[in-house]
Amino acid sequence: MKRFYLVGFFVLVCFDTFAQICFKLTANHAMPPEASTEWLLRILSSPWVYAAIACYVGAFFTWMTLLEHAPIGPAFAASHLEVISVIALSVLLFGERVGAPQLIGCALILAGIVCLAFSETDGKPSS
Repeated sequence: MKRFYLVGFFVLVCFDTFAQICFKLTANHAMPPEASTEWLLRILSSPWVYAAIACYVGAFFTWMTLLEHAPIGPAFAASHLEVISVIALSVLLFGERVGAPQLIGCALILAGIVCLAFSETDGKPSS
């Protein structure tokens, strides 16, 4: 079951991360932002927007499957790992800068996941 969780959360993080990267690529494709029909058509003409939607559908089904089996506390916390992966890929792909607030946020997300994981294992009887 542990392998199921690891693979499931890895797939979920991949879907969520790729969706966010696709939205960024869509936004870049649709530049400049403006309230116009042309801007909306630029968004709809980008293949990245459809890839993002497909990723969100995949993430939804992955999340629903995980929720059937995984404890909710660690599952909810682990689902936020995509914040860290999006920040890392944004630096690599788009040259974005990461400051202290982002690094502190990433550390807090990881700390929360670790705390919840330990609390779940401590509450279960030994086999």
